[in-house]
Amino acid sequence: MRTPLRPLTRRGLLTGTLGSAALLAAGGSVAGCGTKAATQTEAGCVSEDLSGTEKKLAFSNWPQYMDVDEKDESKRPTLDAFVAKSGIQVTYTEDVNDNNEFFGKVQNQLAGCQATGRDIMVLTDWMAARMIRLGWIQKLDRSKLPNVDANLLPSLRNRSFDTENQLAIPWQSGLAGLAYNGKVTKEIRTVDELLTRPDLKGKVTALSEMRDTIGLLLQSNGHDPANFTSAQFDDALNKLKKAVDSGQIRRFTGNDYAPDLAKGDIAACIGWSGDVIQLGFEDENIAFVVPESGVMLWSDNMLVPNKATHKGNAEELINYYYEPAVAAQLAAYVNYICPVKGAQTEMEKIDPELAENPLIFPDEAMLSKSRVFMALDEKQEREYEAKFQQVIGA
Repeated sequence: MRTPLRPLTRRGLLTGTLGSAALLAAGGSVAGCGTKAATQTEAGCVSEDLSGTEKKLAFSNWPQYMDVDEKDESKRPTLDAFVAKSGIQVTYTEDVNDNNEFFGKVQNQLAGCQATGRDIMVLTDWMAARMIRLGWIQKLDRSKLPNVDANLLPSLRNRSFDTENQLAIPWQSGLAGLAYNGKVTKEIRTVDELLTRPDLKGKVTALSEMRDTIGLLLQSNGHDPANFTSAQFDDALNKLKKAVDSGQIRRFTGNDYAPDLAKGDIAACIGWSGDVIQLGFEDENIAFVVPESGVMLWSDNMLVPNKATHKGNAEELINYYYEPAVAAQLAAYVNYICPVKGAQTEMEKIDPELAENPLIFPDEAMLSKSRVFMALDEKQEREYEAKFQQVIGA
């Protein structure tokens, strides 16, 4: 049975109470004092693992990002099964509402090598990269993650901010690409069409998430979003500025483009796969397009922060969610890209239609055209965000 359409997608929450502009303020400083965030080292901030004697785990995640029982929403089938199987009691909290907001919650403790009270937290690529850069994340023992080693999708391995797959393990992933409403426009295939086609003028939106919008434009210029120069960034930004100045782009959005696309108030946009899947359940005229030049792939990642005292228990849970049958059960509820090989076969037993959905289980052709945005250092993060905000008028 298909999960009912939920009113607010996980990805849309990225542009919640704090958006990209807040990144410039929060950047690399400790909240309230403006001093540089303290960088830690593995040797200088040692964490003790009490998993051998304490069978418990504190897990912070985004809202609506865990399967629930439709008849009893207090039950979380996959998580409840883990507790029963492992004997580890999990305190599950949906307290990640925005990457920057969550950074503000934990930065003072992590900067001071203090416990946050969390053993696992789920954060998006760029925020995971920032925390890794600051030395705030514990390395995982890969020998305790055989399912991850065996089943993590190749496209999500060896990312620039975690080249050895031992700091950030994908929970779920998604795509940023193009979308259009077939009731009000003909098909689009390229980013350049979106930005220049006369019939779309004033009927286009783009994302206020810099990494997704600029990543797609970098690809459209023949550059690699996973490895680009400042000059190449500026070329992509100039292309975007021309589309803004010409009136081609109506505005920049979070996932609030979704209702406008559904109504036909906008004809086409840069959008997120999770939104478009849900819109497509309601209206088959809404289509997600992987541009010919490529698509952006992002993930929300499981991280174990410094001073978390149950790393071994966390590794056991992470490994559990990389069992294909468990991953399929989770994906059937959340409807994002499942990062686990073998889950598609298991999904056929749950929902054959979802098993065939390329936005949940992309084929190799789609994944081969996907890129993860390059990890930025603090200087690059500030410089690129400032330039982008100026162009989009934020």
